[in-house]
Formats: sequence, structure tokens, C-alpha cells
Amino acid sequence: MIAIIDYGMGNLRSVQKGFEKIGADAVVTADPRVVLEADKIVLPGVGAFRDCMHNLEQAGFVEPILRVISDGRPFLGICVGMQLLFSDSVEFGLYRGLDLIPGHVLRFPEGMREGGEDLKVPHMGWNQLNFKRKPGVFGGVDEGTNVYFVHSFYVKPDDDGVIAATTHYGIDFCSAIWKDNIVATQFHPEKSQHAGLRILKNFAAQK
Repeated sequence: MIAIIDYGMGNLRSVQKGFEKIGADAVVTADPRVVLEADKIVLPGVGAFRDCMHNLEQAGFVEPILRVISDGRPFLGICVGMQLLFSDSVEFGLYRGLDLIPGHVLRFPEGMREGGEDLKVPHMGWNQLNFKRKPGVFGGVDEGTNVYFVHSFYVKPDDDGVIAATTHYGIDFCSAIWKDNIVATQFHPEKSQHAGLRILKNFAAQK
């Protein structure tokens, strides 16, 4: 069973529908006990890092998440659900994250330009994946595949060795990470059509 964590800050139904499309059993749960019993965990996230972290703590999900990851069960973070894995974020101040991946969440620089044009923030729409390392979750997803992004902040790991993919938008930023049983994406697999469903299918098939 795949548990999608409901802490009031995720695009939960669309993630669940993505798993339904590939025939996987995924439940949306606000119960930390269900997370502790699940085979695989998905942490989505939409909104401000500060609020997401606050809700996780208030709902009692921090310890279950740490336990599940420590146990080696497959974990997928999506968008802010990826950012929360890091040490801290500068969004609306400086706020601590789960600190499972040493590094920081930063805002895109002001005044980015590409081809003589100003780049808007948030970075919104389709953009390409450039793989550095390729976990099984990305099996069948080709170099240069377009996936869907909506974000103003990006992660900067202390150790580049955890970067699975980068994407270019004014700068080259980390768009996916892989560390042991943790895979996380800045983009939204559930909104990324065929490639995104392939990622969800690969995740669901993990042992």
C-alpha cells in the first residue's frame, strides 16, 4: 500500500489519480499510524515551505516520516515535498526542514534572462530533465524529457552526489534527487503526462 501524506498542503487528489491510472493502490491519509504501516510513502507539497513544515509537525508526521525512511521503505517527495527534506529554506525568512538531505532551499535569482528576454518567477510550465544519475524510478524516461514545473524556489544540496537530474531555467538547478531509498522531484509527475505516469508506475513497482 502506498500512503500519500495529507497534511493540508498537497495536490493530493491529482497525485492519487495518477497512481489510479497506473493501477496502483494509493490512499490519501491524515493519520500518522497509516504512514507507519505503509509499504511506500509519498510526500506531496504545494505552498510555502514554512507553512508546510508547520503543518507536518502539527499533524504528527515528522517522526513517522523519519522512521519510514530509516526503515528503508521507498519514499517519493514531490515539489515542496522534496524541499522539506533539506536543512532549511529562505522562503519568508529562514526555516528549518527535516534535514535528511544537507543543503538549502533558495529563491531563483532576480533578473534572470534567456535569449534576450526576462525570465518570470515562478518557473511554470514544461522543461527538460538532464540526468546525472538514474535511479530505477526514472527507468524508461529519456534524457531531455519534458516534465511540468511550478515553483519559485529550488534545492541546492551540499553534496552534488545526491543530484539525480538538473533542469535549466536561467541557471542549472537540481530538479530531482536520489539518496538510498529517497527519490524526490521538484517537478510534478502527476501533471507530467506519459513520463510522469511512468515515474509513478516505477515507484509503485519498487520492492
